[in-house]
Amino acid sequence: MHALDQGPEAGTWTYLRADASIANARRCANFDTPAGCNWLVDAREADAFCVACRLNRTIPNLDDDDNKRYWSLIEIAKRRLVAQLLSLDLPVASKDADPQRGLAFDFLRKESDKPVMTGHADGVITVNVEEADDVVREKSRNAMHEPYRTLVGHLRHEVGHYYWDRLVADSRWLAPFRELFGDERADYAAALKRNYDEGPPADWVDRHISAYAASHPWEDWAETWAHYLHMTDTLETAAACGVSIKPRRRDEPALARVPAAAGSPDAAFDRLMASWFPLTYVLNNLNRGLGVPDAYPFVLSQPAIEKLRFVHDVIAASAPARPAVTPGGSAASPDPAMRSASA
Repeated sequence: MHALDQGPEAGTWTYLRADASIANARRCANFDTPAGCNWLVDAREADAFCVACRLNRTIPNLDDDDNKRYWSLIEIAKRRLVAQLLSLDLPVASKDADPQRGLAFDFLRKESDKPVMTGHADGVITVNVEEADDVVREKSRNAMHEPYRTLVGHLRHEVGHYYWDRLVADSRWLAPFRELFGDERADYAAALKRNYDEGPPADWVDRHISAYAASHPWEDWAETWAHYLHMTDTLETAAACGVSIKPRRRDEPALARVPAAAGSPDAAFDRLMASWFPLTYVLNNLNRGLGVPDAYPFVLSQPAIEKLRFVHDVIAASAPARPAVTPGGSAASPDPAMRSASA
């Protein structure tokens, strides 16, 4: 959040900070829509929408009041996703800016007997907007025996498929991916059918981050990717709120793995995991004190942790090789305020 003042022109704003790289900004065009977008756009840009809203290709029919509510909730989750992708310095470009490799969202609602399946294909993420209905989502969660099902979780999972195409396919990461996750060339439709018909293998918890991750290497990657985003967002938020767990107790949960040397590429990931385990221990016990389900209903096996390490390495390696650009193609501002500022 950033403090702003009225700009020199009607509808523009200036930052009350000396180091801001943007002279004037204006509200995203979705500010006054049910999306309620509070992000800002450089006043010099022709596009009326912010970097997150530019990714929308289809929105639900807003003549329906339920659709307005659903879209509002989905956009809150999507802005959180996009802010995190930008903070990780991942490529975020719309299909308009990059038709071949860009990202787009279709937010749809079923009509009559025509269902809408949440999924990803060729950079387009489709979301059934009824997932924003708590009752519908809870029914689905129970029917599919899922301990965790949220809007931001859906978006993080589906965008994981997108980044597999962007960062792993046809890259130097493909061979090590197959060693860890399996061969993605296995029949995907047959694998999903087997999963829904027979359920996951009995030993899935020893090798995967979730039961669904055991269905196919692509789903294993997407579930692991989403989990990595859960972890980094939660830890960043905890740190920003001043949360610390001290002193460390002798019986506090910890990784069995020996930490990497200080200068090692693995050191950052080891620090992340060393912070994650005690934080989830506290979160779950606080929830139990309130009589609500665990905030973190997962158990991480060592193979699952190594898959998380792989995701961490892929993301870390992707940033230096790519010049930062805005969806419009110009050099990106280093000012993070443009990503998630509010007037």
